[in-house]
Amino acid sequence: MDSLTQIVLGAACGEAALGKKIGNKALLFGAIGGTIPDLDVFVGSWLFGNKIDAMLYHRGFMHSILFSVLGAFLFGWLFYKMYNTGKRKHTTILKDWIWLFFLSLFTHPILDAFTPYGTQLFTPFSDHRIAFNNIAVVDPIYTIPFLLCILVMMFFKRNSKVRKLWLKLGLGISSVYMLFTLLNKIYIDSIFRSSLQEHGITYNRYYTQPTIFNNVLWYGTVEKEDYYLAGYYSLLDEGNRFSDWVKIPKIRDLTPEDYQRVERLAWFSNNYYSIYKLEDNLYRYNDLRYPLADKNNPNSSVFSFQLYDKEGELSMKPFERSEEKVSEALSELWERLKGKTNNALGKD
Repeated sequence: MDSLTQIVLGAACGEAALGKKIGNKALLFGAIGGTIPDLDVFVGSWLFGNKIDAMLYHRGFMHSILFSVLGAFLFGWLFYKMYNTGKRKHTTILKDWIWLFFLSLFTHPILDAFTPYGTQLFTPFSDHRIAFNNIAVVDPIYTIPFLLCILVMMFFKRNSKVRKLWLKLGLGISSVYMLFTLLNKIYIDSIFRSSLQEHGITYNRYYTQPTIFNNVLWYGTVEKEDYYLAGYYSLLDEGNRFSDWVKIPKIRDLTPEDYQRVERLAWFSNNYYSIYKLEDNLYRYNDLRYPLADKNNPNSSVFSFQLYDKEGELSMKPFERSEEKVSEALSELWERLKGKTNNALGKD
């Protein structure tokens, strides 16, 4: 999930592990631990000269269970040595720090696994990307109450029972909401299958996920032999079915036979993708797990970037985001989130 959410969760882990001994400083160290896995963005850029390889490194080894275990001992020992000096000597033990960093490192990828992006929890033993697709990468309803509880908690003494209550409240509210999103995902999948059946749509497989910032409006994609169909459903719709169907051609102007990295990009998107040729030596890759920025343009996924040949190897250009298009897309999603009447749904 987003950096703020991981900082909040990491801070909560720090409090649970060392809050009684070192107070608010435990939140800081927990927040650091909760941030470490996402530093793979910078590590990937340092390790790989190719931008595609660097992007694919994100949510890889540094988001794995193995890294959580190894990192707990490494960072636990390191921070214990730095903290356990002077007047602070003997106020904590090594076990406390290992536990703090294990909690903050381990909960980070576990939380990420609930989002659509995909997390390689079992690297290096498997490169399978775990994605439960039940919560958006950014969801204020999960983050804000959790954050407020942690902020209030900071004003109480470290041994206060009220402080412990606020920690439990923050963890409890966020956990209950996460459970709701899991149950909601099961419900949405049933609505999606019913919608396909009602329209007589046969399919190879399908994919559903919440749109950004909420768990009310959902986006679903179904794979056919030569194209994809994508639609929306809001919990505020009068009718219980997906609508606003858009046909997206399965364009593959580059294939794994052309470049091996195309196969890696296909793996990254779980084979929900298209690649359009824009001009000589310039292509657009669209990750079709995510909505279109313009429903009238199948080459406008909100997660897309340009590919080109660089000295015989496939590479990508830096992400370029059009603020105007993003604003328009968010505005359309907001309007669709408000729901449709049965009459409007009947037109789709």
